[in-house]
This record gives sequence, structure tokens and C-alpha cells, in this order.
Amino acid sequence: MAIRKFDAEIRVRYQETDNMGVVYYGNYFTWFEVARTEYLRAAGLTYRDLEEKGFYLMVAATSCRYKSPARYDDLVTVRTWVSDCKNSSLTFEYSLFAGGKEIATGDSVHVFTSQSGKPVRIPEEVRAVCGNS
Repeated sequence: MAIRKFDAEIRVRYQETDNMGVVYYGNYFTWFEVARTEYLRAAGLTYRDLEEKGFYLMVAATSCRYKSPARYDDLVTVRTWVSDCKNSSLTFEYSLFAGGKEIATGDSVHVFTSQSGKPVRIPEEVRAVCGNS
């Protein structure tokens, strides 16, 4: 099932902040993974199911642009969508919001591979999620 965008909510935990009370930058990439996993689940797919069918998603590139800090106990919404779907790779985009304003944006590029690490065509059930079947 194709979905346009999916919002995952994450409450900032104390352990995710530094001594200034600001979320440590590396945690944003963990949040991307949480949101991406939930995006796929909302579309009727799971990483586990894909792996059981012999498909793996390797991260080829990722980036994050920070606009405003998130702090302890903030409720962060991570809006996720697929912006590009090629033969063997797809790109997820992320917009993060807290307190009604955008605090960061990012993306990640994933290559579908076999268990041996060789790139393979994106399976049709994933292509349907992309809207590019």
C-alpha cells in the first residue's frame, strides 16, 4: 500500500541529551531509523519480512541538517516519506518537528542487497510503497 508521509513521535529521553540539555546529534540518525521502520510497518512491510525473503537494506548515504535544538522531554515528530525509488535503491526524507517548528531535516539512501551484499532489484511489494510499481 502506498503511503505519502508517515509521522512517528519520539519523546526525548534524558540519556539522549548532552550536558547542555540538548539532544546529541548522533541520536537523530537513530530517530530516522525508528521513523523509517514505522513508515514501512504502516505500509504493511517489516524489515524482518524483507530479510526472511532474502532482501537487506544497506545504508549508502545519510545526512542531517540541524536548525534548532531538541531538548529533554520534547515530543519530536519525525515525518518520513520516500522521495526517490530507483532499480535497487530508494531515498527516505525526514522532517523533524518539536514545539510546532521544524528543528531538522535529513535523508538516507538505502540499497537493496542479497544476503551476500550484492545489489538486487527492489521487490515489487516495496516498489508499491514507493508508488513506482
